[in-house]
Amino acid sequence: MRSAQEVRHSRWYGVAVTVGLIAYGVVHLLIAWIALQLAWGQSSQEASQQGALKELAGKPLGGVLLWIVAIGLFALVIWRALDLAYADLDTEKRVSYTGRAVVYLVLGISAVKVAIGAGNSSTNQQRSLSARLMENGFGRALIVVVGLVVVGIGIRQLYKAYTKKFTEDLVGGVSDTTVLLGRIGYAAKGVAFIVVGVLFGWAAISYEPDKAGGLDAALHTIKQQPFGSVLLTVLALGIAAFGAYCFVWSRNART
Repeated sequence: MRSAQEVRHSRWYGVAVTVGLIAYGVVHLLIAWIALQLAWGQSSQEASQQGALKELAGKPLGGVLLWIVAIGLFALVIWRALDLAYADLDTEKRVSYTGRAVVYLVLGISAVKVAIGAGNSSTNQQRSLSARLMENGFGRALIVVVGLVVVGIGIRQLYKAYTKKFTEDLVGGVSDTTVLLGRIGYAAKGVAFIVVGVLFGWAAISYEPDKAGGLDAALHTIKQQPFGSVLLTVLALGIAAFGAYCFVWSRNART
């Protein structure tokens, strides 16, 4: 326990968390950029975390940057794991931190896969899995449950934006600009989660596996609505705001 506590208070641990949150912010900025391209033209990448990583891979020194992103995200997994093991947390925070650790882990693994050229289309994988699950009643019910859980996560993001609860993750002085970026960012993520969850639920109810999808499908659905390009632009700017918030978070993270 003593060694783990020493790690939590070491300088290098703080640096690793900082790098991880910057990486997380970069991913969101790339998603926002792809979403903007989708809103006003054609995008060659999925408007998703996987697509953002592939976009990064195409940049100069993309492979090196992907490994830095992956290492940073794995550092965030360790960050949350140590918090779960040694910090005095209530049930709500334990559930939240566990969910975040899973997200960081999945995204980190995706970064490694893209770096070594093994990244596949997450959208196709989701649709294939949805089709298999819909072959029986239990599978369809499971997809509905997944959809409801994702909608719940989206509502939780909106709640954090409204109450500014995300400021509990920060130490030191918090400027009005930081709070504004966080509120806009969490609100945008909340809307995206809710649309994803609704798509999953509707796909199961209507027995149409192709309608189930992740963030990319959600953003395409938004674009297809009246004034869809404008709505998608607003959402993209919100996701970019979250990316910018992550940069501030990286300097003021509560470790």
